[in-house]
Amino acid sequence: MTNLYPASAHKVEVGGDVGGTLHIEPNDNPRAGEPSQAWFALTRRGGRVIPLSQCNCQLAVYAEPYAAGEPALLEPELKPVSAERYQGIPGAEVVFPKPGIYELQLNGKPVSGARFKPFEFKFEVTVAGGSTQENTRNIRDVNGNLAEGESQKLPTWAIALPIIGFIAILVVALRGTRGGSGE
Repeated sequence: MTNLYPASAHKVEVGGDVGGTLHIEPNDNPRAGEPSQAWFALTRRGGRVIPLSQCNCQLAVYAEPYAAGEPALLEPELKPVSAERYQGIPGAEVVFPKPGIYELQLNGKPVSGARFKPFEFKFEVTVAGGSTQENTRNIRDVNGNLAEGESQKLPTWAIALPIIGFIAILVVALRGTRGGSGE
C-alpha cells in the first residue's frame, strides 16, 4: 500500500491481523538534533484501535544502512499519546542525531487478555538537516555513550594554532624574499 502512494504523509505497515500507521510531528518532516514526536496508530483488522495498554511494544531506531544484529542507535521509551482520533496509542519523543535515513522498528505482543498476533513493523524515515544553531542537548545511545553526529565545539586554541603557524610561515617567507632582493 505504501508503494502505491509514496506521497502520503503517514507510513503504513501491515503484519498479520494488525495494521500500523506512523506519523512524526512536525508534519512528518523530522529534523536532526530537534525533538520529534513519533506516534503509531495500531489497529486490528476491522479498525479496532490497539492502545499501548494492550500492547507490550518496543521501539528501536537504526541509522541506515545497518547490519543485522547491530544494536539500535536509540530505544526511546513508548508512552500513551492521544493524536487525531486515536486515544492512548504508542508514542515517543525521538531526537535523530544527524540528517539521513533511519529505520524505526516497532515490535509488539499482546498483553494478557488482548487478542492480536505479535507483529514487527519497519518504517523508513528521512531526516532533514536541523537548525543552524548548535545542538547543546546531549544525545545518548542505548549504552549511555554520546551518539554519533552530536556537534562538538573545537577549543579556541585548536582553531588559533594553525592560523598563527600560517602567519609565522608567511612572515618568514616575506622576510626571505626582501632580504634576497636587496643584495
